[in-house]
Amino acid sequence: MASLFQAAQDLLFPPLCLGCSRRLAHSRPPLFCAECQQKLVFISSPLCSSCGTPFTTGVDHLCSNCLLQQYAFDLARSLFLYQPPSDALILPLKFGGQLGGLPTLSALMAHWPHQKDFTTPDYILPVPLHARRLRQRGFNQALLIAQACFPGWRNKIRPSLLIRRQETIPQAQLSGKERRSNLKKAFDLKTELHGKSILVVDDVFTTGSTVNECAKVLKRQGAGRVEVFTLARSVPQLHR
Repeated sequence: MASLFQAAQDLLFPPLCLGCSRRLAHSRPPLFCAECQQKLVFISSPLCSSCGTPFTTGVDHLCSNCLLQQYAFDLARSLFLYQPPSDALILPLKFGGQLGGLPTLSALMAHWPHQKDFTTPDYILPVPLHARRLRQRGFNQALLIAQACFPGWRNKIRPSLLIRRQETIPQAQLSGKERRSNLKKAFDLKTELHGKSILVVDDVFTTGSTVNECAKVLKRQGAGRVEVFTLARSVPQLHR
């Protein structure tokens, strides 16, 4: 009966590819046509064994930033490169409040081998929005991403522990140096963590400034290990 209902729904409301809007034969996620799905660039080895920076050749090793201990977090991974059609999963969610791509995120994440790289966390903390921006947007996309990508760990998600106490300029409008200074003292924590393992979740990793600033705050409050998951990583982070 459920399959008949779904078939009728697909007939009345034809599902469309999230990348190119081509009509799909069914509404089972992931909602990408074969051509768009082939264009998704999932991040896998070779990559930086610490921060997850993808390399074009070679084997897993530490990148220059991690050799110089530039990051406060212990490990970071991203699902795919931030380029079409993966941006069609992020931009409509972040700026349009469109939730139709979330089941597709869950389906893609379920088959991603690097999910096993994460330590089982005590808490999952979505990168917070400032209260004013949260009121304007009506939701925190990082929280929705955490819920969609880690359904087995939903009981570990704590959206209110990490707070953004300063309303900052959107990072996309700034250079790398400006991004780092923009976020100083932007985040705070409501409790000490006493050796807890934390997974921080955000949408896009560009310079890593946002998640790194969160990691600094978490480590100062006693976190034992801080790992990071972002849906996407910007293409300029690709190294040889």
